[in-house]
Amino acid sequence: MQDFIPFEIIEGDYDAGMVLLADHAMNRLPARYGSLGLPQSAFGRHIAFDIGIEMLTRRLAAMLNAPAVLGCFSRLLIDPNRGEDDPTLIMKISDGAIIPGNHPITEEEWALRLDTYHRPYHRAVERTIAKAGASGRAPLVLSLHSFTPFWKGVPRPWHAAVLWDSDHRAVLPLLELLRQPGDILVGDNEPYDGALKGDTMYRHCMTSGTPHALLEVRQDLIGDEPGVNAWAERLAPVFKTLNADPTLHEYRIFPSRTGPYPA
Repeated sequence: MQDFIPFEIIEGDYDAGMVLLADHAMNRLPARYGSLGLPQSAFGRHIAFDIGIEMLTRRLAAMLNAPAVLGCFSRLLIDPNRGEDDPTLIMKISDGAIIPGNHPITEEEWALRLDTYHRPYHRAVERTIAKAGASGRAPLVLSLHSFTPFWKGVPRPWHAAVLWDSDHRAVLPLLELLRQPGDILVGDNEPYDGALKGDTMYRHCMTSGTPHALLEVRQDLIGDEPGVNAWAERLAPVFKTLNADPTLHEYRIFPSRTGPYPA
């Protein structure tokens, strides 16, 4: 287990006040878990990771000189974008795929995965955000994900989407900037709602009042290098413009739509 690092930090200009996150960047598993009993083909699917997001995050981090944190383990092992008490933290079935290595699972194994992969990743996120906010100026945190073009046979028309809970400070201008060219359809809390108690944005931003947004890009648009390059060229100036707004960089608590914060 010691030879598997659960996160990667891309260094950047912490004083610029922007942090990129990629919870589901990779589809890797530690050797001790084999393939969790799944065929290798499963690891090319969205159930294992967010297709295109690792390359997109690396490209944007380089273009913006922004620090970034990447999750290095597959969401099939344990999902870093779920709270510790979320029953979907370790999935037994994902989009029709039964995961033999996750069922049955002992309490000891559940705790081991939390301690060895989930918690170290979140400690890295916490340290990175704190370093970017060391001056007292709140950093802008942007979390990158991707979604499938179809779900249960129903097409998803959005090219990208912004997910959020109740803190609209970064969200509303981000939506406006993304929609300005008029050539893409941008969802607002589509294809799912961004209010999820205990997830990465809740844990590291909502509860501390840190400005943030979660951006989803449709996977078929960033499934190859030309697609990633095109979206990096589209997003980099948007993120730069958003980050340049001085009114955005303050800590301000917004009550979550999921209910009271944990004690």
